[in-house]
Amino acid sequence: MAEEKSAPALVWSKERHAPKRQVLSIERIVEVSIGIADAEGLDALSMRRVAGDLRSGTTSLYRYVAGRDELLELMIDTARAVAAPKPLTGNWRTDLADVARGQRAALLRHPWLGGVLATRPALGPNSLRQMDHALAAAGAVTEDITLASDVVSLVFDYVIGVVSRELAEQEAQRRTGMTEEQWRDSVSPYIHRIVESGAYPQFARRVVEAEDHGFDYSFEFGLACLLDGIGSRTCPPRGPERR
Repeated sequence: MAEEKSAPALVWSKERHAPKRQVLSIERIVEVSIGIADAEGLDALSMRRVAGDLRSGTTSLYRYVAGRDELLELMIDTARAVAAPKPLTGNWRTDLADVARGQRAALLRHPWLGGVLATRPALGPNSLRQMDHALAAAGAVTEDITLASDVVSLVFDYVIGVVSRELAEQEAQRRTGMTEEQWRDSVSPYIHRIVESGAYPQFARRVVEAEDHGFDYSFEFGLACLLDGIGSRTCPPRGPERR
């Protein structure tokens, strides 16, 4: 019979290594790691790379963190601690909108963060604090904790999806060296031919007649629509007023 493997201990349940001669610190290791990920993405992050930037031996890092996965957990929680959430007002629309905007700001500040939050639960103290705050905000629209959890997940999924498009545009500009306006100029002759062909009338209307809104406007428009939908599904309709 094969021996059953035990799950690794969570980084949050471990006692931190604190050598008498404090050459490094966990805070400094995480700070440098976040800097690498922000500038170059998670593909550039490795224990060897972090050690090199710290001018330390890779072995020394393992005295503080067990490996890259554990380091990533610490990075996630530190990245989510930058801005404290706004105090709750008791108005669920206002509070959930503030939660969404705070999440967007964090994901734009750390482009790697959305990908890891979409694939793994974040269990650090800052992440738990933010989740508790979001659930409390959703609690103003429903006392059902299951429904409140679904509402929070929906808001977070919306933010991650929308921000991924914004980050993709930033990455395209970095990769090509062209701004969005320069890219549009480069494809303009082709788009004009498409419009003049008459083959795609609705697309032609979009090009000729529609306004181009920025990411801020699009985010707020989508968020308002999302909150409208949440309200229609969770808030009971008002009965006729008594006279």
